[in-house]
Amino acid sequence: MASRTASRNAPDGPSPFAVAGDRLPKAKFSDPLVTAKGEARATVGLRQLDTLWFATGTLCNLACANCYIESSPTNDALVYLAAADVARFLDEIAEQPKRLQAREIGFTGGEPFMNPEIIAMIEDALSRGHEVLVLSNAMKPMRRHEAELLRLRGAYGDKLTIRVSIDHHTQAVHEAERGPNSWAPMLDGLRWLSANGFSLAAAGRHLTGESDAEARVAYAALFAAEGIAVDCANPARLVLFPEMDASADIAEITTACWDILGKSPDDIMCASQRMVVHRKGEPAPRVVACTLLPYDPQFDLGATVAEADREVSLNHPHCARFCVLGGASCSA
Repeated sequence: MASRTASRNAPDGPSPFAVAGDRLPKAKFSDPLVTAKGEARATVGLRQLDTLWFATGTLCNLACANCYIESSPTNDALVYLAAADVARFLDEIAEQPKRLQAREIGFTGGEPFMNPEIIAMIEDALSRGHEVLVLSNAMKPMRRHEAELLRLRGAYGDKLTIRVSIDHHTQAVHEAERGPNSWAPMLDGLRWLSANGFSLAAAGRHLTGESDAEARVAYAALFAAEGIAVDCANPARLVLFPEMDASADIAEITTACWDILGKSPDDIMCASQRMVVHRKGEPAPRVVACTLLPYDPQFDLGATVAEADREVSLNHPHCARFCVLGGASCSA
């Protein structure tokens, strides 16, 4: 994969969202069945497919300091997904039992609006009755599609939601992550979406020492000042993610953890979501357990959604940090 320094937009220095602490011991997350302590590792089954994600490709106009998927202007580890492949998976889920028919279709990247077939993919999903969520940085790639987005907004209304990444409510922290000159065009894109009545959401991250409530108040003040209509009190409209670092130490999740933490496997992302990826060098797209782990072979679940309808072993630090302990989900 491409180095983060490959882009002129790549920020200098460590990410402000870097996870502090000890490094992960090698014994952890090494066995899909048992933890380093010999306890039974937790697994999660696909309760119902609420969201089927499509990774449109890893190419992006930015190279963020701590991008979990290492998107950049040069990283094509996930190649551009073709509209015909999206259609094939939409055809498949339409023939599946209702629990696998996916209420929502999500498009992520990279920057999805860099994929030359993104509008066709979005419209295909909308025309079949799905809700559609597109993750974007709201910069130049998205703005090139203004006319088509307005057309889709007119035809499908709030069935189409654009969720814009704004890593922090301050320019300094946002640009420390995303690079210089990334703040103003992102806000301009948000203002355009808001002014044109799009169903709009934002995605940020938790900064160490800043509570969820504090962050929401600060985001709300920023959006009010900018004339951007995002309900920051609504977790579905302002999604705040924990940071991930696969090399930082974190507790492994055992079968006993559900009762200890007061959580259910049904609340975890892989109980309701799957993602389609097309890895470079592979002949066709594959289905993986979730949006966080497109490269790890143990989370490759098959060539079809039906094949991916099976248990997932929580054998990765992201499973613990983001989903179980972080309580987060890429789909709100």
